[in-house]
Amino acid sequence: MTTLTSPITGSAQTGLTTPTYTHVSDVAPDGNGRQVAVTTLGGTQTGVRTSTSGDPFTINWVRPKALKGAPAVNPITNLIGIASKNVWKLITRKGVLPLSGQAAQVMLITTEISIPGGGESADPANIRAALSAHIGSLSQQSAAFGDSTVTGVL
Repeated sequence: MTTLTSPITGSAQTGLTTPTYTHVSDVAPDGNGRQVAVTTLGGTQTGVRTSTSGDPFTINWVRPKALKGAPAVNPITNLIGIASKNVWKLITRKGVLPLSGQAAQVMLITTEISIPGGGESADPANIRAALSAHIGSLSQQSAAFGDSTVTGVL
């Protein structure tokens, strides 16, 4: 079961010093998710705003509505068809000012995990390895991703 503990320790970003994010449980837009809203900031985060209804700062973990299993084996060819996917998502919503003095608009960050049905039973080690590498690369390059999205240089 996915439960974010509070506070979340943020990863390194240019201009943020030891960022932390204290949150409370929130109602997810889709009943199939768990969401938190950031209510308090820690460390030095000049200019960063916490969550409000018009300027959200939320993190939402969404599971598939109906989990799919492995596809059936064709009795003639003894092969399976293409497996349906179980799609999990982690969605972060953050209000961002498009222009000083204007209302915030919502920035979205979505990580989508699409696992072939049955993979969770037949190959859990490789699912975990893929997630470990994916999340590790995001953490390792957090500041570089931030710099790139701000400067436009990859």
